[in-house]
Amino acid sequence: MARIRVSRVGEQIKKELSEIIQREIKDPRIGFVTITTVEMSGDLQMAKVYVSVMGSENEKQQTLAALEKAKGYMRSEIGKRIRLRYTPELIFVMDQSLEHSEHINKLLKDVKENGTEEK
Repeated sequence: MARIRVSRVGEQIKKELSEIIQREIKDPRIGFVTITTVEMSGDLQMAKVYVSVMGSENEKQQTLAALEKAKGYMRSEIGKRIRLRYTPELIFVMDQSLEHSEHINKLLKDVKENGTEEK
């Protein structure tokens, strides 16, 4: 039962963070950001936020730095919007799963193309 609450809180934080980043943060370093997942600790003290950023490696690093700088504001906004005893500490992590799946798809496509030429 506790695990269900943890996942619900994580989804609510994901929703609120998406709205805050999209509508309220005006930092020009933040490009096209998508929050893919929020993993909450069991005691709801820590929230690991996985973000996906479109752009070059430099733009990704700048976006991550801008999110780190705005972390305090986002945490206070979450505290106002979600009624929790403790507002969780936010940890931003770059989500590499999209690039990884693209790489795998490219490899599979190459294998398929090379396999059909030999027949």
